[in-house]
Amino acid sequence: MTWEMLTRSLRRGTLAGTDAAPLPAGIPPAPREVAGEIEVLGEALEAEVRKLFGGSLKLRHLDAGSCNACEVELQALLGPFYDIQRFGIDVVASPRHADGLLLTGPVTRHLEEAVRMTDEATPRPRLLIAVGDCACDGGFCADSFAVHRGAQALMPVDVKIPGCPPRPADIVHALLAALGRESVRKLS
Repeated sequence: MTWEMLTRSLRRGTLAGTDAAPLPAGIPPAPREVAGEIEVLGEALEAEVRKLFGGSLKLRHLDAGSCNACEVELQALLGPFYDIQRFGIDVVASPRHADGLLLTGPVTRHLEEAVRMTDEATPRPRLLIAVGDCACDGGFCADSFAVHRGAQALMPVDVKIPGCPPRPADIVHALLAALGRESVRKLS
């Protein structure tokens, strides 16, 4: 029964069952919202990604002992409000498919080997992006015996995105700045 109703609506050209009513005379359509910060940054990022990677930039997220605040901001980038995938940035499930690593957390000593193995599994050349204060320099955990002072204690970091946590727009801005760097241009 439901399938029949759906196909009937599709044949008629409407899913609601009736056509939308036209606007009354003299009422202009609602204006579109002016492009916000994320759209401006995203379009510039998309142009750089297409130029350098010929399509999309694949990133692998690696949590190295974070409090998950940075993960929430990264998830917001993938959600419908920011939708960073429309600009050619995608988060992949395997480091073997990635052009770079998004590392969050201060890198606990317990996860040091996992970070190294994930980095080794990522094809070269690759970007290593430290997201948040903890990944940049250890953050509030820096003086603990159980953590390193950020990712640079283990390997060279290409991009540092400070903040506790950094805003989604700050993450996009830092990615754009990173792709504009001369050392990263060699990735194409």
